[in-house]
Amino acid sequence: MSPATPELISPRSPRVLAARRLAKRNFRGKERLFLAEGPQAVREAAGHWTTGDTATLVELFATLEAAERYADIVGAVRDTGARVHLASEQVIADISTTVTPQGLVGVCRFLDTPLEEVLEARPRLVALLANVRDPGNAGTVLRCADAAGAEAVVLTDASVDVYNPKAVRASVGSLFHLPVAVGVPVEQAVDRLRAAGVRVLAADGAGDRDLDEELDKGTMGGPTAWVFGNEAWGLPEETRALTDAVVRVPIHGKAESLNLATAAAVCLYASARAQRAAGGCRSVTGN
Repeated sequence: MSPATPELISPRSPRVLAARRLAKRNFRGKERLFLAEGPQAVREAAGHWTTGDTATLVELFATLEAAERYADIVGAVRDTGARVHLASEQVIADISTTVTPQGLVGVCRFLDTPLEEVLEARPRLVALLANVRDPGNAGTVLRCADAAGAEAVVLTDASVDVYNPKAVRASVGSLFHLPVAVGVPVEQAVDRLRAAGVRVLAADGAGDRDLDEELDKGTMGGPTAWVFGNEAWGLPEETRALTDAVVRVPIHGKAESLNLATAAAVCLYASARAQRAAGGCRSVTGN
C-alpha cells in the first residue's frame, strides 16, 4: 500500500480492544494503563518521560486527518519509540470517551508517585483531595494546583480515580506536570505531611479562620497542604480535627458558596502568593 494511502488498524485488532477496555477502572488498575485524549494531553504525555520500556506514552491511535493536523505531536510520539496506529474515525470513536473526539488517543502508563517520594522532595505547596468523587472536579483541582505552582497533589483512598478519562481531560495535561500520590488514607497523609514540616489547612466554608485574615497576619508563607473535601458535604469533623486549622474563603457578595474547584484555586493561589513573597514557592513562569 502506498504512503498516500496508509493502512488503517482494524477495529477488531487486539490493540483496539485493549485500549477500549481502559475506559473501565478495573482494567486500568489491572494493566496500570490509562487513556489520554486530545492533542494537549498527548503532547504532554509524549514529553513526560521518554526512556525505553518505561516511557509514559505506550501507543497512539490517530485518524489520518489528525495525524496531518498534529504532525508535530505525532512526530514527537514517534521519537519516543511509541507505536503509532492510524485509525478510522469509527475506531477513535470506539476508544474515546468523549462525544466529539479530536482524533488522537494515547495509551499511557500510570504516573502515580509514592507519598514518601513526594515528601522527600520537601514540597512547599500540596493539594490533598479527601473524598472527592467527581472526576471533573479532581482533574480541575489538579490543573489549579499545577497553575498555582504546587509541587504535588495527593488523592486519598476514598477519592475518585485520577486516571478516569474525565479527570485526565479536566486536568488539561497537568496530570503530566507534577507528582500525584493516590490511594493514601487521609489520616496517614495528614500525619506524614505534618511530620515533614508542612502546615495542613482544611478548606471549609464553615471554618473558624478567614483566609484574608490569615494572609494579613502573615501565616501563609510556610510549607502548606490544603485539604479539599467532598463536593456535596465538604469535610467531616474527624478530618477537620486532623488539620492545623480550618479556613474559610470569605464570601463578600451574595453567593451562597463556592464550588470545589473555585475554592481550591483561591486557596492555592493565596498560598502561592504568600510563599513567593517570602521567597519560597517556585514560579512556573521562571520570574
